[in-house]
Amino acid sequence: MRAVDIIAAKRDGLELSAEEIGYFIEGLTSGEIPDYQVAAWAMAVLLQGMTPRETTDLTMAMVRSGETLDLTAVAPWVVDKHSTGGVGDKTSLVVAPVIAALGLPVGKMSGRGLGYSGGTLDKLEAIPGFQVALSMERFLGNLRDYGIVLAGQTADLAPADGKLYALRDVTATVPSLPLIASSIMSKKIAAGAQAIVLDVKVGRGAFMETLDEARALAEMMVSIGNGAGRQVTALLSDMSQPLGCAVGNALEVVEAVETLRGGGPSDFVEHCVVLSAEMLTLGKRAASPQEGRALAERSLRNGSALETFRKWVRAQDGDVRAVDDLSLLPQAAQIVTVVAPRDGYIAGIDAREVGLTSVALGAGRARKGDPVDHAVGVVLGPKVGQPVHAGDLLFSVHARDEANATSACKRLLAAYSWSEKPVAAPPLIYEIMRGHDADQRAAMG
Repeated sequence: MRAVDIIAAKRDGLELSAEEIGYFIEGLTSGEIPDYQVAAWAMAVLLQGMTPRETTDLTMAMVRSGETLDLTAVAPWVVDKHSTGGVGDKTSLVVAPVIAALGLPVGKMSGRGLGYSGGTLDKLEAIPGFQVALSMERFLGNLRDYGIVLAGQTADLAPADGKLYALRDVTATVPSLPLIASSIMSKKIAAGAQAIVLDVKVGRGAFMETLDEARALAEMMVSIGNGAGRQVTALLSDMSQPLGCAVGNALEVVEAVETLRGGGPSDFVEHCVVLSAEMLTLGKRAASPQEGRALAERSLRNGSALETFRKWVRAQDGDVRAVDDLSLLPQAAQIVTVVAPRDGYIAGIDAREVGLTSVALGAGRARKGDPVDHAVGVVLGPKVGQPVHAGDLLFSVHARDEANATSACKRLLAAYSWSEKPVAAPPLIYEIMRGHDADQRAAMG
């Protein structure tokens, strides 16, 4: 078998066998297949696509390139979630303790923010002392003892994905749906959870800007998961405006804790409840999403989710005092409040611009390895569809200094669009795609 023949076959639109894909991924991982041939193959995949069977075989080959976690020894049934990335998306901070408080273990490996998309690890590290670099032994121990753990992705899980992504990033092959789907699902499958809920974002603040693109990606990932013996559900959720009000690491922790206390912005609370309901259903703690919803709401209402969050913070060496006294979280030196310049209805808040503004303030990173300022960010007031009078609070900027604050305020004002007439808020969830439905669509497609 030769790499050049596999490249040529995909270039010509032929379907690769499982053996050919396995050979190629093994050569990528070992370094026997050079980068220039991997890059050529990735471009061929981008241009010619892959069948559902090929994509599943690719995913499983990447899973086999490294270690896989077997969680059954510490918990018989573990559920995980994955978001494709968005602005203000701090759902893991709420959903994980909601689910764990109801007796369903949550074991999750997460990533850092890149570009305008925030990372869960960065948010958690805003809590003083919180440790995300856990050994495998500690990851499994926390899952067994507390039923909840979230850590950084280990390099031993699906190492082929890391190598392939690094090449895709510099060869203009990132947008390939089969490569995106296999990248996400190889890591999720290797991490060991039996049930996975995918939150696929749609809109200006997401990598998939159209519903058709998001649906195609979701169908592909659900099909891969089912083919690998996992139970998978995908939500297509809105990211045309930020989720909730807070954008920035410590600010998002504050919003998450307020939500666990029974408050929080209505759109964020609803999103967390819907996501939790699907996780509880897949995890066999609820007979239906309706029952799951009732359980999730009860977990938020009776304080059990908040208490589980405290246990989680303590278990990963975080200062639990910051959960009860949010002033112990990082605080920005400069806070500037901006009011509405006119009467009207908010017609749009460009999520991508809000995210990029937050990055410019220092809350995110433009390149891997950039430092993050946990204190800075943005807190929005009214959201799309809400009426506003001139002089009402529009947003606040948390910045390092006056110059950064002034620049951010100007940029954020330009991210708003206005209407004289009432405007409908975008739907929070466009569609929920469960495994059987996705398999049927993939077979028809």
